[in-house]
Amino acid sequence: MIEIGITGIGLLGPGLADWAGGRALLRDPAAWQPQPTVVPPPQRLPPTERRRAGTVVKASIVVADQALAAGGADPQQLATVFTSSTGDPLNCHLLCEALATAERLVSPTRFTNSVHNAPAGYWHIATVSRRPSTSLAAHDASFEAGLLEAAVQCSASGEAVLLVACDLPYPEPLHAVRPVSDIFAVALLLAPQGGRRLRLGLGAERAPTACDNAALDAVRRTIPAARALPLLQALARDAAATLVLQGQPGMALQVEIDPA
Repeated sequence: MIEIGITGIGLLGPGLADWAGGRALLRDPAAWQPQPTVVPPPQRLPPTERRRAGTVVKASIVVADQALAAGGADPQQLATVFTSSTGDPLNCHLLCEALATAERLVSPTRFTNSVHNAPAGYWHIATVSRRPSTSLAAHDASFEAGLLEAAVQCSASGEAVLLVACDLPYPEPLHAVRPVSDIFAVALLLAPQGGRRLRLGLGAERAPTACDNAALDAVRRTIPAARALPLLQALARDAAATLVLQGQPGMALQVEIDPA
């Protein structure tokens, strides 16, 4: 088992504008309403970069800043792990449209935003951070893979690590074959000491822990990054908890959470 602490959280999703307000709703989801996600402008990016950045970049930076504000961390001192199942779906769609034309002309901005580490690049440039960064994807298990990667780095280095996960819907016709219901982003600031203590371990595949609200669980099942919701619900409450987060086929991530 790997033991780490969570000292800051950022959240953005359907009916969840941030962690400060979302925590109460996740603690008692009867008051939660699944309204479409609205991504606010990331204040860390200057206006020119905000216009160029895709939604996955904007949502990732918004939740990262929430987690840092809560944890009081210096972004220039943080290693990061960025994870996404979808990347930037609209940019992918527009690139495919461009490549389907006779001219096959791709704009430099679209090409720049097509790489999977675009959110990490925008973040590290904006924060003037030279710390290591990992960007990964593991299909529907991208959040779990990112959490495990960040926890291992945090435990091995003895230093804090920022984890950011974000997924977005695809435009049609890609949406028909890869349906994602809405935008969801989460950031966790992991620390070797302090914070809400977690222990993580890999095991054989088991039924994942569901949210204790049917509508909220539908979000968990239809957005890969929203597989974080059972963990976020447990963190929103004060009691100890043991969860199973669905990983890659044949594997599951067990998470034990100490009381607050």
